[in-house]
This record gives sequence, structure tokens and C-alpha cells, in this order.
Amino acid sequence: MARFEISHDYLQRFLVDLLNTPSPTGFTEYAISFVEGEFMSMGVPTSRTNKGALLVHLEGLQGNRPRAVTAHVDTLGAVVKEIKPNGRLKLSALNGVMWPTVESEGVHILTRSGRQTRGSIVLENGAVHVNKDARTALRTEENLEVRIDERTTTSEETRFLGIEVGDYVAFDPRVEISEAGFIRSRFLDDKACVAALLAAVHTLKENGLTAAQNTTLLISNFEEVGHGGMDSLPSNLSEMLVLDMACIGKGQQGSEFNCSICVKDSSGPYSKALTDRVRDLADRRGIVLVPDVYPYYGSDGSAYWRSGGTAEVALIGPGVDTSHGYERTHLEALHDTAQLVAEYLLDG
Repeated sequence: MARFEISHDYLQRFLVDLLNTPSPTGFTEYAISFVEGEFMSMGVPTSRTNKGALLVHLEGLQGNRPRAVTAHVDTLGAVVKEIKPNGRLKLSALNGVMWPTVESEGVHILTRSGRQTRGSIVLENGAVHVNKDARTALRTEENLEVRIDERTTTSEETRFLGIEVGDYVAFDPRVEISEAGFIRSRFLDDKACVAALLAAVHTLKENGLTAAQNTTLLISNFEEVGHGGMDSLPSNLSEMLVLDMACIGKGQQGSEFNCSICVKDSSGPYSKALTDRVRDLADRRGIVLVPDVYPYYGSDGSAYWRSGGTAEVALIGPGVDTSHGYERTHLEALHDTAQLVAEYLLDG
């Protein structure tokens, strides 16, 4: 059974703060700095990669089989593709945005000067009293636009606000935690896993425990666009545990109440030996770990292998409903994920 308790208060507080810190792929400095500060407060040494990811160094009892654990802080979002003649903004997605799910969402436009301007995503000519097709039109990046909450009706007036093509646009997360323990928010993929990782390290520190092996933690910042997983990791790794959301849907075994382990995704199978060892560890510690296959999914583990990485790789994470939409999970799944990560770090 489990040998220590994960702090629900710490896990929940950190997750909410991280979810409310914008970090669309390519503009992750705020979130990386926040995570960095949290590790520093625990006395854990960190460093930055040239691409802006965070490396965290846990000294272990041994160094003969060095490990890595990864989770990504970057999220979906968009950049300004065009400033339209009416002063509104046309967007270009940062990877897998499902456009119908972001209509009416509030946004921050993150300008180069550091100013943040508010707006919302709306259908162009979206009034049902004017446009008979407004109810049935397919929502895409071609007909959704950002309505800026400033007095602007021309492209020149928008540029006068400091907004330009290439500026990042961060969607509001809208975090809510219910009395029943459900967490509803955008970007639980993958900030839920970052929070679970921090909670695991926090637990080890609070209990005076040391990792079994020298371990590098990578908080990657380009996972959503496929090149976060190899960033400056040691070349002599023996194994890597990837933390990323678990898929929920028709044909899947996972749920919002459990941690899942991915046997195979669209990039192929993960390492059977490491996957089996993590499953055995969960069994010994009384953690329900659900095996599953994700049909349309890739991870930092996939990117690591494609980049020439030679370590064994396994993938776990809490079940997240409606991935890449307005997502939801449960504190039980986060707790079990953090518990399993802590046990993995201690497992010799």
C-alpha cells in the first residue's frame, strides 16, 4: 500500500494557479517561471534549455540507471494571422484547436510590448437577426474572429493598440472545482500532469525521501507541436516516464476517476518491460491503473524516440474528458497519478 499521503491542498492550489497562467505553445515563459519558482522553493536545482523548457535535477541514491520524467506546460492557443479591415483579428491555430468549442471564449491578446488586451472569439456576421446561416455555419478559423474589447473599427486603429500579426492569443481556462471533486477547465492537458509531478516531488521533500536514481524532470514547452520531448535530456537515460492526459471516449477503458497507462498510441507501442513494471508497482501500492490504447495521440515520448532517444518509455496520466475542448477530470485521478509518480521515483 501507499507509504505517504499526497497533499490535496498543495495539488489543488498549484493546479489552479498554473491553469490560470497562460502558456500557449511558443509563449510559455510565464508558466515556466511559475513552475521554476515552485521547484526553487523546495530547494530543487533547475536550469533552462535554449528552447525555454525547464530541467529539474533530482539527485538519487544511485546513478547507474538514470531516469527522466516529463510533462508539458504548453497548451493550445492561436496567433494573429491577419488584422482585418474591420479591426478584428483572424487567427491561426497552435495545433489541435477544435474551433466550435472556442466560439464565445474570452481571450487575452499578448502583444510584443507586454500589453495584454482582452477580446472574445465570435462568428463573423454572427447575429442571427442578420445572418440566416449563423446557426448552421461550420465554425472554422476562416469564419471565427477576435472581437477586441477596445474602440477599433479599422486595421489602423487595431495596430495603434500595439496589436500585430504574430501576437499570441491565449484562451480563458475558466477553472472550476466542484464540491464533488471535479475539476473543469481548458488545458488540463497537460497542466494536470505538471501539477501531479510537482505534488509528487513536494511529498518526497516533505517526508525527507530521496529518489532511487538520478532523475531529470523535463517540463517541456513544445509538446503540442511535436518537438518538446528530446529537449536537452541526458544521452545516457535508461528509462523515461511520460506524464500526459489519458483519453476518455467510446471504446476506451479509462475514466475521470483513474490514472491510465497507455500501451500503444498512434506512434506505436510503448516499452513493454517498463510499462509492465509500472503496472506491477501500481498493484503493489494499491493504485488502480487502467491500461488503454489511444488511437489518435502522440506524446513527448513519441518525440523523444523519433529524435533518436534510446531509453525505455512508458506513459501514464489522469483521465481527461473532452480533450482539446472544455476539459474535465477528478481529484481522485490526479491524486492517484501523483501517488504513482512518487512511488516510481522511489522504486529501485
